[in-house]
Amino acid sequence: MSDALDKAAREAVEAADNSEMVRSIAAILAAQQLLNQQQAPAYQQQPAKSEFDAKKWVVIGGVVVSVGLVGALFAVAIAIGATCATACLLILRSMWRDYLKGK
Repeated sequence: MSDALDKAAREAVEAADNSEMVRSIAAILAAQQLLNQQQAPAYQQQPAKSEFDAKKWVVIGGVVVSVGLVGALFAVAIAIGATCATACLLILRSMWRDYLKGK
């Protein structure tokens, strides 16, 4: 009976040690969770500052120059068309006057 009693006493001591260890582990985990919750709002990751990208600006410049050239060619085409239309109207008006005069 003494052996069973000693064995039960040893198991009770081990169980007490295990439960104490479990309690300390739970306390450590709770402390870590609280620490993480407190640090999360205080630490906000700022966006990384992007470095200068020359390729992007070359592309933007090329697009702006291309659009400018197209706009200039369009303006020249309109000017040529307006000049031709004016010349055509002046010639037709002159021909109409000559026709009305009977020449």
